[in-house]
Amino acid sequence: MARALIPLADGVEEMEAVIVADTLRRARWEVVLAGLKPGVVTASRGVKLQPDTTWADIDPATFDILVLPGGAGGATHLASDSRVTEALHAFRAADKWIAAICAAPAVVLHAAGITLARRATCYPGMEAGLQGTDWQNERVVVDDQIVTSRGPGTSFEFALTLIRLIDGDEAANEVASGMLVSQG
Repeated sequence: MARALIPLADGVEEMEAVIVADTLRRARWEVVLAGLKPGVVTASRGVKLQPDTTWADIDPATFDILVLPGGAGGATHLASDSRVTEALHAFRAADKWIAAICAAPAVVLHAAGITLARRATCYPGMEAGLQGTDWQNERVVVDDQIVTSRGPGTSFEFALTLIRLIDGDEAANEVASGMLVSQG
């Protein structure tokens, strides 16, 4: 069973956090939503999200994949948190999976130097934040063990791609079928 860590900060895009966490849990992954600070996280559209724990109470090294949801405000908070940057570098050094969607590739991954000289995508209009990256106009981009995606509307595809990469086609197809998600 894969262990996924999803950090949450105020301004997170709620669909990306919730859809991805829910989809990965349907694949029987252990998914931990860790708030950067204690308490409820206020998402980009005012939805209140209750993290499972706080970042201070987890050890990122015990996870297999680090998944960064977007939302401009949330991504900015993630990028400015040295603990997230340290985890990104540790995951990269250990050849662990790193995934980011929406603003997170252009704001968080790029600031940490994770996307330099790699193929990646991000939310439309944020491409300038990926200077030095081979930006792709695709819904989901996989380059080595880095997975990036465009935004809220690609959340299911993004999560299913992660399942497919780690658990295989059969697992991803089973989850997609159970949710009535087309993979056309």
